[in-house]
Amino acid sequence: MVEDRKAILARRNRRTAIAAFSGVAGMVGVSFAAVPLYDLFCRVTGFNGTPMIGGAAAPGAGEQVMTIRFNANTQPNLPWRFEPAAPSLRLRVGEEGVAFYNAVSTGEGPSTGISTYNVTPEVVGKYFHKTACFCFEEQTLTAGQRVDMPLAFWIDPAIAQDPNTRDIRTITVSYTFFRSLADAERSGALANAGAHVGRRNTSTP
Repeated sequence: MVEDRKAILARRNRRTAIAAFSGVAGMVGVSFAAVPLYDLFCRVTGFNGTPMIGGAAAPGAGEQVMTIRFNANTQPNLPWRFEPAAPSLRLRVGEEGVAFYNAVSTGEGPSTGISTYNVTPEVVGKYFHKTACFCFEEQTLTAGQRVDMPLAFWIDPAIAQDPNTRDIRTITVSYTFFRSLADAERSGALANAGAHVGRRNTSTP
């Protein structure tokens, strides 16, 4: 009788341990999946200021004129001077805009950076379409080296029809360079980073 009770208790303990381990494993799995799943959701819906996925061509200039401001940030331990070539530009919705950012290495040797970006106000994210940029691509600069980094984009004319965005006339595009994507994730920047579309191919056949 005593041995039967011990056997029953042993089985219960094993089941409890397995259930607890499975719960912890599930929680860990969810925590690791949370960032990429949230990021994908933002890219598809434009939620939280994340520009929409897609490199579709601009449809053509509409009537509403927008002011696009450009912001630049650099992780403190990355020895670069990073800034927009021009602080802002004005363009019509549906018209493609092209802007440049400049980066100069101030370090004594080679250094590598990688950027994320976002737009504000957050509600305009689904109307901001980026067709070429330098985000999520590692850039390695030698001491004193300078590079120009282009950004091509357009604003969906539907922004003028949405009651939540039709009165907005200014959009800010922000890029931040980190030493690595791991640093960007630790800072929280990846949670609402915009989608990667890559550089525009300017070569001719």
